[in-house]
Amino acid sequence: MATRDDRTLDFYAAEAGAYAGREREAEHRRIDLFAGRLRPGARILELGCGGGQDSEAMLARGFDVVPTDGSPELAREAGRRLGRPVAVLLFEELNEIAAYDGIWAHACLLHAPRPALPGIVDRIHAALRPGGVVYASFKAGEAEGRDGLGRYFNYLSRPEAVAAFGAASRWSSLAVEEDEGSGYDKVPTRWLHVLATRAPES
Repeated sequence: MATRDDRTLDFYAAEAGAYAGREREAEHRRIDLFAGRLRPGARILELGCGGGQDSEAMLARGFDVVPTDGSPELAREAGRRLGRPVAVLLFEELNEIAAYDGIWAHACLLHAPRPALPGIVDRIHAALRPGGVVYASFKAGEAEGRDGLGRYFNYLSRPEAVAAFGAASRWSSLAVEEDEGSGYDKVPTRWLHVLATRAPES
C-alpha cells in the first residue's frame, strides 16, 4: 500500500522555504502533555518535522530528538533551523524496533491514505519501547479529500482515528482531544489530537 501522495510532496517541495520559514510557534501545550509522560533526556522520533519548530522546542527541553520529514526540501529547511542533519523518512520506511521513548507526529499522518494508516500506526507501535508515548494530530472530517492547495488529507472522524490505532490492548492509555484551529492555508479547522502510551507488554 503506497503511503505517499506525489501532489502533496510536490506542494511541499515548491513551498518549502515559505512553509518552514513562516511565523509558527511550536506546539508547546501539546509538547507539555507529551513530555510529561517521558523521562528526562528521552529519545524522541519526530515524523514530518516540517520547519523544525517542534524539534527545536523539544531539544531545548533536553530531549534526544531525531527529526525527520518525508520531503527532502523541508528536511533541508529544518536542518538549517536545527543546525543538524534531518533525515528524509517516509512513513513506510520506519522499520526500527523498540528504538524510541516517544514519537511525535504533529500534522503529518493526516497526509497518509486512509487504507495505509493502520499499517503506519503498526510501524509506530513497533518503533516505540514498551511504555513509550506517541502523539499525532489530524484534521477532522468524514471523507478523504484535498484542500484548496491541492494537498491530500485523510480527514478522519474521532472513531476513525481511534480505530486506526488498533486494538485497545496495545495501549495502556489512548485519549483523543478536539479543538479548533487552522493551518498553513489559514482555513478554520477542527483538529483531533491523539496521545497514546504503548502497553508495557504489548
